[in-house]
Amino acid sequence: MADATLYNMSAGYSPGLGVPDWLNKGDNAWQMISATLVGMQSVPGLVILYGSIVKKKWAVNSAFMALYAYAAVWLCWVTWGYKMSFGHKLLPFWGKAGPALEHGFLLAQAALPQTMHFHHNGTMEATAIMPAYPMASMVYFQCVFAAITLILLAGSLLGRMNFIAWMIFVPLWLTFSYTIGAFSIWGGGFLFHWGVMDYSGGYVIHLSSGVAGFTAAYWVGPRSTKDRERFPPNNVLLMLTGAGLLWMGWAGFNGGDPYSANVDSSLAVLNTNICAATSLLVWTCLDVIFFKKPSVIGAVQGMITGLVCITPGAGLVQGWAAIVMGIVSGSIPWFTMMVVHKRSRLLQQVDDTLGVFHTHAVAGFLGGATTGLFAHPSLCTLFLPVSNSKGAFYGSGMQFVRQVVGALFIISWNVVVTSLVCLAVRFIVPLRMPDDELTIGDDAVHGEEAYALWGDGEKYDSTKHGGWYSDNDMHHNHNKAPSGVTQNV
Repeated sequence: MADATLYNMSAGYSPGLGVPDWLNKGDNAWQMISATLVGMQSVPGLVILYGSIVKKKWAVNSAFMALYAYAAVWLCWVTWGYKMSFGHKLLPFWGKAGPALEHGFLLAQAALPQTMHFHHNGTMEATAIMPAYPMASMVYFQCVFAAITLILLAGSLLGRMNFIAWMIFVPLWLTFSYTIGAFSIWGGGFLFHWGVMDYSGGYVIHLSSGVAGFTAAYWVGPRSTKDRERFPPNNVLLMLTGAGLLWMGWAGFNGGDPYSANVDSSLAVLNTNICAATSLLVWTCLDVIFFKKPSVIGAVQGMITGLVCITPGAGLVQGWAAIVMGIVSGSIPWFTMMVVHKRSRLLQQVDDTLGVFHTHAVAGFLGGATTGLFAHPSLCTLFLPVSNSKGAFYGSGMQFVRQVVGALFIISWNVVVTSLVCLAVRFIVPLRMPDDELTIGDDAVHGEEAYALWGDGEKYDSTKHGGWYSDNDMHHNHNKAPSGVTQNV
């Protein structure tokens, strides 16, 4: 033991240098675990879910859209996006751009400088948010939230968006849309100081991705007629695997947002599971009542709407309210998807591949509105900087108004900015794939296919697909070079 101590001293190693007085190791560990759980929701969670829930010929393209977005957001985030969302104010709804790469910045105590809140008379009401861990943990945690927002948005565009257009769309939308919502509601912008409640992203992530996805789907255009008529999942069991990762990862999604491993974090995780389970069961029961069959895909949709709905109020409502929110999220989005969608000309015209408008925009709005009803005063004091915050159920009807106004801001901003981004991208490359690529799918777009099988409805061509040959094929083709990545031995 003494030898080890002498060795560390001679090597210049000092454990105390990495443990400043302000560091809480438990909070830091939980924040990094939470960030990793959210990251796993995207990679591999949504990569698997997207690659499995679509038609076989789009499995690679759909999974790759998610994987690309995750990587692209990382670079944009640390280069300019983080400080636009959580840095010093440029405008009431936007922070000043700048890099989050220098070690002096990343190793200092985390701080959101614009979150200091003042009374109307100018006296300080709440200090700025300063968690007991380094800025690097905060940048990491907020980055995976930004990344999953783009990936959720992609669910509206699967099966036809030009991949090059998607590559350009991601950094533009992150810069001009996501950072606005994040700063306005979380980073110390005008909605934050007005008292709009969004515990973990019902507005910043889900409402924005649902509205932006629907808007982008309008500009990109629909899938091929054949794909719109029949679009079966290529692997339901793998789809459930991705959905399971999404559900379990939500413990980090909602549990990490108090910026501390505290009692409110525990309540948020519990409420998240209560609401998701309730919503899944309600959606499944409605499927049985009206369609006579319990749908696995329907159950996944119900799970997602429950997770989305509880997100803006996870640590702000009581357990009974989480059940009520689960009933709401399992029924109203079911109604809008199964009934309203089929009767609405607008919803029919826009090809929202995975129904992200219903599962995220509708459910996110419901979550924000019900949080404005059920937010408990004592729980609000654990999280919010505005004194006496509480839901309408406890006597503050104005909070419900704030929630609706906050939602309207997110909706209108995303409709306008997403449209402008799509129009800008369209000047560079087409937003939609050409018809010949839409007919073939992954093989035409990426030169790769998800499974070692020939394509949907395509005649078997041994010179292209390799594998088993007849005697005549072997006689004529045994010297032919293999066409795939792996050789047939």
